[in-house]
Amino acid sequence: MTDEPVQLTPAALTLDDGTRFLGQAVGPIVEAAGEVIFITAMSGYQEVLTDPSYHGQIVVFTTAHIGNYGTNPTVDQAPKAMAAGAVFHELWRPPVDHWLSNQDLPAYMFGHGLVSLTGVDTRALTLHLREKGARNGYIGPYEADPAPALAKAKAIPSMSGLDLASRVSCSCAYFLKGAPGSIARPNFPVAVIDLGVKRSILDQLRAHQLDLTVWPGATPAEEILATKPAGLFIPNGPGDPAPCEYAIQTAKAFLGRLPVFGICLGHQIMALASGAKTYKLPFGHHGLNHPVVDNLSGRVWITSQNHGFAVDPKTLPNGLTPSLWNVNDLTLEGLEWTKVPAFSVQFHPEASPGPHDSLGLFERFYQLLRAHHNA
Repeated sequence: MTDEPVQLTPAALTLDDGTRFLGQAVGPIVEAAGEVIFITAMSGYQEVLTDPSYHGQIVVFTTAHIGNYGTNPTVDQAPKAMAAGAVFHELWRPPVDHWLSNQDLPAYMFGHGLVSLTGVDTRALTLHLREKGARNGYIGPYEADPAPALAKAKAIPSMSGLDLASRVSCSCAYFLKGAPGSIARPNFPVAVIDLGVKRSILDQLRAHQLDLTVWPGATPAEEILATKPAGLFIPNGPGDPAPCEYAIQTAKAFLGRLPVFGICLGHQIMALASGAKTYKLPFGHHGLNHPVVDNLSGRVWITSQNHGFAVDPKTLPNGLTPSLWNVNDLTLEGLEWTKVPAFSVQFHPEASPGPHDSLGLFERFYQLLRAHHNA
């Protein structure tokens, strides 16, 4: 595919504290608003931009050069771009020489209507976010007077208390058949409540011989249980978990009845359903190299993470045991339910993008379903 040059327009990112960063907007679409966070990933930019967990956020890439291997639609995590916007130090423009690429990143973002800003001092921006915490921000055309842009940045709702999962959930249920395995064993039917699930997570569940029915996030638990699933999977998603009462109620209905596995937002939903509390992190965890240590074995996994909230370990009720901790800041990364067949992790074990250290958690879920079926 031949990519046409993309126009660059003088533009600026204005944070709600009045700090402004200048750059050039890529393409004719110049306005975007959302919570500004930074990600330390050096690759996987296409997966990041299409991850529903980034809905409502402007993603700042800390790596200096982004886009050098182009894009390929097979790695998209959703049918469209999900991030509110993207900020780069230097955006790689044509030509792209990679055998899997069929479009350069600027053209891809333009085609998806994704607002992006290049030529930004992302080092200074990242340091500011680390010191001040994630901020709401507005990308717009450059104006000598920053006041109008600042007013728009201040008008953006806080991420705390915001239910974004309902905005990215599917509108109707659909079925995905599990892949045939290399060894003969039964496929189990699993219900997935869609809070912004990534395609790669569904692919991993299917690869482990699970037949999936993906339900809109707000589907009543009774309707899901009536289809007689073998278990429930609660996936990733954007926003604050606390307002997602519909998902919390579904988790309550399943916990103690059937096996449950939760990832990222799903981990937080399961904790809330069991009586724990969550809180907002200063600038969240967004990257592919977060070390997580196992309580029992002492083994360390390098994990892919994308979340702005965490479970408060001081609020865990009886029956919940911390199993994994973040080595960098000692935040809670995993939970075990000691009295019911359930477990959860804060990170993304399917790792698209990222390492595959914890991929075995999907097999663990299969074995949990099998043990419960045979009990």
